[in-house]
Amino acid sequence: MTRSSSTAGVHTIAEILSEPQIWTQCLTQLQESGELVSLNQKLSKNVEWIFVGCGSSFYLAQIAAASWSILTGTPARAIPASEILLFPKLFPVPCQPVFISRSGRTSEAVEAARYAERELKIKTLAVTCGSGTPIEEVCSHVIRLLPADEKSTVMTRSFTSMLLALQALAAERGECKDFLKALRALPGQVAPRLNDIQATVRSLVDSRAYADYVFLGQGPFFGVAQESMLKVKEMSCSYAQAFHTLEFRHGPKAIVSPETLITFFLSESGFAEEVSVLEEIKELGGATLVISNSTNAAIRGSADYLIELKLDVPEVARAAAAVVASQLLGFYTGMRKGFDPDQPRNLSRVVMLDSRDGGSHRATT
Repeated sequence: MTRSSSTAGVHTIAEILSEPQIWTQCLTQLQESGELVSLNQKLSKNVEWIFVGCGSSFYLAQIAAASWSILTGTPARAIPASEILLFPKLFPVPCQPVFISRSGRTSEAVEAARYAERELKIKTLAVTCGSGTPIEEVCSHVIRLLPADEKSTVMTRSFTSMLLALQALAAERGECKDFLKALRALPGQVAPRLNDIQATVRSLVDSRAYADYVFLGQGPFFGVAQESMLKVKEMSCSYAQAFHTLEFRHGPKAIVSPETLITFFLSESGFAEEVSVLEEIKELGGATLVISNSTNAAIRGSADYLIELKLDVPEVARAAAAVVASQLLGFYTGMRKGFDPDQPRNLSRVVMLDSRDGGSHRATT
């Protein structure tokens, strides 16, 4: 079922534009409840942290793991829930697992958490936007971000809100008080920029259609690139790929053409090297969108479209804001192609698996 043209995407765009407001609600909830302080005391120390998810939640896990290592100085990594179920020996023990699920009902995440709790006897943490869900029954500890839940199928504000919650927990573990303060300031800095970001993305989408979308990022921004790739696929059924920025030189740049839109999430840590790739791709004839906190003449000369975030927060704290731009790109590209981003083709809000017939797994809804 599709919506009429007058109502297509109404939930998705409202949820994207509500993100700064929802971030404030969630971060205030965590601060006032003392939840992060309590969790930091209860959760394991001196072990590797493993962030687990499916789909968007896995890409969130990638950003969360990078943020954790940067803020705490301790090892962390992301693993898809399916890997734990199919290759359980890849699950490192001992560890501190964190299971990310917007709905709290995704079968692979719930079953992987059950395996960790019951088979490995590890106390786990769930991060969800649901209430009274299966994953809450399985996991020993839960962060619930109810204001961040959505009516739409695709994850937008739930993604960024759960990310900020995990970054806040990392800052609590790493005793990064200034970072926590910066996270609380982030919504107020992003909100005034939303109109300009939205206008730039609409101008890009209105100008022409592209055959291929590529997203490039390093460090915590690689997970941002991955999620951006998925947003464009989900909402517009477009062909999209994601790579580490410098890895794009090692073969993938063969696809560059005027029909390819390459989006760069520029970092401060790798700024000069990443700008060098941008200049190279522009010389090869690719269309470029640059999302950066600041700009210079080289960027302005190589970017067909430019979103300058201008945020006075640490680099890692900008990941959530960078995701918003690609959510808008997926939304407006989908609308241009006649899709309803509220109800993407072939997708449902929760992926449940049926393990009949000797443990085979099949998607059902």
